[in-house]
Amino acid sequence: MAKYQTKLLDCWGRAKELRMEYYKDYMEAHDRGALRWEGGTWSFDAVPQALEGEVHGLTEEPYGASVAVDPERQVRFQEAAEGKWGCARDLCAYMRNYWGSIILNEFVFGGPWPEADFIFQNHICCSHGKWMQVADELSGGKTPYFCFDVGVGPYDKITDRHIDYVAAQLHDGIAFLEKHTGRKIDDEKLARKVKNTYDSCCYWAKVCYLNMAVPAPLDEKTMFSLYVLATLEKSKDAHADFYKNLLYPEIQDRVANKIAAEANERCRLLTDSQPPWAFLDIYRYFQKYGAVAVTNIYTNGLVGWWKQDEQGNWLPYPTLEEQGITIKNRDQALRLLAEGEVRGKLIWAEFYGADYKNAVLTQLAKQWQCNAAIIHLNRGCEGTAQHQMESKIALQKIGLPTLTYEGNMADERDFDEARTRRMVDLFFSETLGMDKLTD
Repeated sequence: MAKYQTKLLDCWGRAKELRMEYYKDYMEAHDRGALRWEGGTWSFDAVPQALEGEVHGLTEEPYGASVAVDPERQVRFQEAAEGKWGCARDLCAYMRNYWGSIILNEFVFGGPWPEADFIFQNHICCSHGKWMQVADELSGGKTPYFCFDVGVGPYDKITDRHIDYVAAQLHDGIAFLEKHTGRKIDDEKLARKVKNTYDSCCYWAKVCYLNMAVPAPLDEKTMFSLYVLATLEKSKDAHADFYKNLLYPEIQDRVANKIAAEANERCRLLTDSQPPWAFLDIYRYFQKYGAVAVTNIYTNGLVGWWKQDEQGNWLPYPTLEEQGITIKNRDQALRLLAEGEVRGKLIWAEFYGADYKNAVLTQLAKQWQCNAAIIHLNRGCEGTAQHQMESKIALQKIGLPTLTYEGNMADERDFDEARTRRMVDLFFSETLGMDKLTD
């Protein structure tokens, strides 16, 4: 008999609708006189979205993941990047999917590759800046390109000087946008877009924070489909509204009524890095043992903003409303935007060394009451896969049994599903002493 009640999310349909609306708007933008731009998930999308008129963006990493869900298609796109252009196979798998899509002139949501009017990119991961530069070259080398640096240091070393440095680049970005689009930045629109960014990022962190509850209201496989809206466009009115007024209240209700992601939760897992997108059933396989993945620096911190209290606990970053802040001018808007991103974005910690990543992971394991960890040694991402073997040691030192398996988030040639399932079976049965609940 099941220990806990379960049910589907009421807002699930709305999340799917918003995702497809985003890509449809991008594809059709030029048909109705709107601008199109390309950039990364971590680009400050509030800035280009504050241009006068209608503007739509395409973020590179979620697009690469959308290619990755189909094993046959991802291999075609990877081979196009490797064979027709000469891209090395050990580069970012999302990037190779993206380049392959341009080379084949095949947009994964239908039709030919929809070219952008400008590129507005950030750089922190080793491949981000070059990613869009090459994408432009593959498209003919005619797209205006702006890239800004956010590699200013880990969350506990950020000072006013670092925030000012990033904010100054955003002012430069506005000059770039106005020059190359012929449109002005609407400051009232910018203020709203910055507020939306805070709501999307802070309320996603609040949702992840609620997953500390026992039973967990969400499993990570489900969470992958929910954080994606903020990876597409954090500043969009409808996306901010989804996190604040639909998802967060529903998860609060699930916690209050002990509605679980896994009816027989008996093992809580910490995971690491992106999953192998074409093989998400591996997360359902964990649940055959009553195990549910509840937290991950990637899932919590890719778009979620966080802060630490005096005891070292991770807490959701406060929204502008919670801080009592009303944006009054452009300078304030850009500085607040820079501050939230460089102070609050948890995932950037791992770019500054194993000690930072391990400190975050061990604290997540403690706060989210994890019983074990499963680490995806992700060959497809040089950024999130940094320091993983050091992380395994750190987690074992705090008494957390830890399994690693090899794979790739977006290249099925690097993932052996049968071998991984066998390793999972051995981990649960031999290391954790757990039997399967279902076949």
